[in-house]
Amino acid sequence: MGETLRRTGGRTPAVASAPPADLVAAPGYGARRMYQAYLSAWSRHVDSVLTGPQFAVLSAIRAYPESDQSSLAGAVALDTSTMADVCRRMERRGLIERTESPRDARRKILSLTEAGAAALAEVTRRTRRLDHELLAAVPEDRRGEIAGLLNALGAHWEAVAERDALSGNGSDGAAG
Repeated sequence: MGETLRRTGGRTPAVASAPPADLVAAPGYGARRMYQAYLSAWSRHVDSVLTGPQFAVLSAIRAYPESDQSSLAGAVALDTSTMADVCRRMERRGLIERTESPRDARRKILSLTEAGAAALAEVTRRTRRLDHELLAAVPEDRRGEIAGLLNALGAHWEAVAERDALSGNGSDGAAG
């Protein structure tokens, strides 16, 4: 320690750039790092204006035309208030139309506009290129398996988040 302080002029040495081992062992840390990297890559290589959730909503509208906003919220893993906000913003930008359901005026039926369909086509093309790059470190025959595993983990983590209590089978103090 004395030698370290002498070399650093008496200052405390800078923190190493490597994360602590307990963080690396925590799945939440890895998921957060991946998500932060994904958001950065999305903004740089796909679209700096259209967000991932907006892309998901446009994709769901294309896949399930004339569906209502609340039903599609579940399909794209958004809560209903976030979905309403995302849809309002996309409607203002002219990407979607929201109309009242003829059977229930409280329900909003969503449809793509021409501008929305064009934006979705372009962003889909860019997204597929990004997907390819993100999975480039994985053998091609396992890429579908990895995507499936990530989605299965997402569904499981959503279920864990809904629980009132955890089972307590893990070790105490694990970083997440």
